[in-house]
Amino acid sequence: MNTNPPIAVITAHGQPSAPAPAEADLAQLASAVAPHLLGWEVRSATLSSPGRLEEAAAGGALIYPFFMSQGFFTAKVLPDRLKGLGCRITLPFGLHPELPQIAAQTVMDAAKTQDWELNTLHLLLAAHGSARGPKAAEAAEAFAAQLRPLLPGCTVSLGYVEQAPSIQSAAAPMPARSVCLPFFAQSGDHVKQDLPAALEAACFGGIVLPVAGAMPGVPELIAKGLLKAASNRGP
Repeated sequence: MNTNPPIAVITAHGQPSAPAPAEADLAQLASAVAPHLLGWEVRSATLSSPGRLEEAAAGGALIYPFFMSQGFFTAKVLPDRLKGLGCRITLPFGLHPELPQIAAQTVMDAAKTQDWELNTLHLLLAAHGSARGPKAAEAAEAFAAQLRPLLPGCTVSLGYVEQAPSIQSAAAPMPARSVCLPFFAQSGDHVKQDLPAALEAACFGGIVLPVAGAMPGVPELIAKGLLKAASNRGP
C-alpha cells in the first residue's frame, strides 16, 4: 500500500433495502476515527451502495471491516470486490483484542447507573449467528468467553437471530436485573426490529444497551487496529 496520505476505508454491510441511513452512520463513525489518525484520510463505504466501496478504495487503501466476525462477507465478498485495487484488509472489528474490555466497562457502567451489583447481574449477548457457517457464532462465543472473567459474578448468556439458541429463548428465563448487549456493529433491521420483537416475546424486563459498534471508545479502538495493521504490513 503506497498512499500519501495513508487512506483507510471503514466498510460495513449496510442496509440493502435503505442504504442511506447506514451510509450516513458509517460516515459519522469515520469522522470520529479521523482525529485519532492524524495525517490519514479516513473514508467509509457500505457494501449495500453499488460501487461505493470500489470508489473509496481506488488507488490502494487499508480496509477496516466493521463486522463482528471473519465470516462470509469479510472472507469472500470483500476480497472479491477489492480484487485488483491494491488494498489490504485488517482484522474485523468484532475480533479486536481490546473490544471485550470496552464492553465490560460499558456493562459495568450500565449496572452502576441502575445501582445493580455485578454479582446479581445477567448479561445477554444478542448476536446474529449465521445459516452460512459457524464463524459468526464462534466469534460471539469467543467474545463471551473473554467477557466472563472481566465481569466476575455476572452470568453471561448468548442468543442468536439466525440460529439456536434464539434470543427469545435465551432471554425468557432472565430476571429483571439483566442487561442485553447487541453484538452488532450497526443498528440495522435485526437490531431495530428482530431484537425488540424477540425480547418482547420473552417478556424481558432488563435494559438494552446500544450496539457494540456504538460503545464509548470504539473510534479510538478502530484507529488502533488500523495503525497496527499499517505498521505490521499485515492484518
